Amino acid sequence: MATYCEVTGRRPRFGKTVSHSHRRTSRRFDPNLQRKRYFLPGENRWIRLTVSAKGIKTIDAQGIEAVVARLRATDPDVRRRLGPGRSS
Repeated sequence: MATYCEVTGRRPRFGKTVSHSHRRTSRRFDPNLQRKRYFLPGENRWIRLTVSAKGIKTIDAQGIEAVVARLRATDPDVRRRLGPGRSS
């Protein structure tokens, strides 16, 4: 699974775990990534995106068509994977 959200761009962060005695060890903060299927009514097909919980909320608020259009305009990797889309 990809380690970043395709909608928001969230990636793992790195930091330290601090114990009670203040010993510090490295750790990794991973985003809550989900593999979700969305239906694009304009293209009459399903797409699969790796999105974080925040990305799911973004898609719910803005709509899948608007989010995919923005992804195709800005992210060449997503454009290569999803295709150019239907030209209107």
